[in-house]
Amino acid sequence: MKIGIVLYPTYGGSGVLATELGKALARKGHQIHFITYSQPVRLGSFRENIFYHEVAISNYPLFDYQPYETELTSKLVDVVKYEKLDLLHVHYAIPHASAAYLAKQILLAQGINIPFITTLHGTDITLVGKDKSFEPVITFCINQSDAVTAVSESLKEDTYYHFDTHRPIEVIPNFVSICPDNKPVNMEFRRKYANDDERILCHASNFRPVKRVEDVVRVFYEVHKEIPSKLLLIGDGPDRHNVERLCRDLGTCNRVITVGKIRDTANLMKISDLFLLPSETESFGLAALEAMSVGVPVVSSNTGGIPEVNKQGFSGYLSNVGDIEDMAQNAIKILSDHSILNQFKQQAKTQSKLFDIDKILPQYEALYQEVVEKSKKSFTEKYGDFGM
Repeated sequence: MKIGIVLYPTYGGSGVLATELGKALARKGHQIHFITYSQPVRLGSFRENIFYHEVAISNYPLFDYQPYETELTSKLVDVVKYEKLDLLHVHYAIPHASAAYLAKQILLAQGINIPFITTLHGTDITLVGKDKSFEPVITFCINQSDAVTAVSESLKEDTYYHFDTHRPIEVIPNFVSICPDNKPVNMEFRRKYANDDERILCHASNFRPVKRVEDVVRVFYEVHKEIPSKLLLIGDGPDRHNVERLCRDLGTCNRVITVGKIRDTANLMKISDLFLLPSETESFGLAALEAMSVGVPVVSSNTGGIPEVNKQGFSGYLSNVGDIEDMAQNAIKILSDHSILNQFKQQAKTQSKLFDIDKILPQYEALYQEVVEKSKKSFTEKYGDFGM
């Protein structure tokens, strides 16, 4: 099957999932066409069955704000028409679903049928989507999609709550590629960040206010009072300055290591003992799942889709948003005893296997096949052999 994947190419969860999905589909023999404004950060080196189509951004002086949605639509029309795609899979509603819908209508006038699937990832619904200026467009695009998926039951419920849609939404969760169980921690690498008698706590995000990274530092501060520890912060964003200032106020600068944005977070996560995710809201919690997949338990908030990923008392613990004391106590429970920590590490790995890509990928393939066949039948019934 020839599939066009439309995505944001950045470090965010939607872009990571879309890129990894495309790479996995390519390995199974599907021809994948990534369509976006720059090369996806997780794409890496090019390989068999993968193609990249860059959306050129106009610098025409008439426009104060460049019309990316229009340029994306034109690129979609071009790629579908000349690469003879079977399907478009767009990740994140704004503006990808609306561009896909418009491209579909343009191609229809030329006798070309192209169905599109919209995957909702979170902030396109819980943040952007609640803006009244976007609501009519998102509602329309959801209803006009040939199929809609969401990454968690929580997000599915939020979508029905915030938007006037009765379109069936299929939950297909985020996924990870599970690391082999027989690879030990690289202790030489670990010692570059912490001594053997110290615990390493970790957090990875885009440092936006919704991630509550300052809470990460405060939880770490309480943990370090009881257990010698280091904190690894992976990522960057608008709250980084606030985090660094808080570290100076608390006197933890020599124990908090901010490594910035990195493409492969697994190596740093693997040397960690605990992952912290105190977010205000998360539609899934992909970073937590990535940590669990390398055997790192999670202390998190209990919001959104996180409880669907982090199992209370098994892969880690859940606390109310902003309850720093409870999160710190839960972290200490896990970290203070070697046997308990090892048990949680094993259980975190076990929980992550529920989201192994080998279990999730067939769900997407089945949906693709269903949508293409249904769309082709509907098109033929309505237009006959026009354009076929």
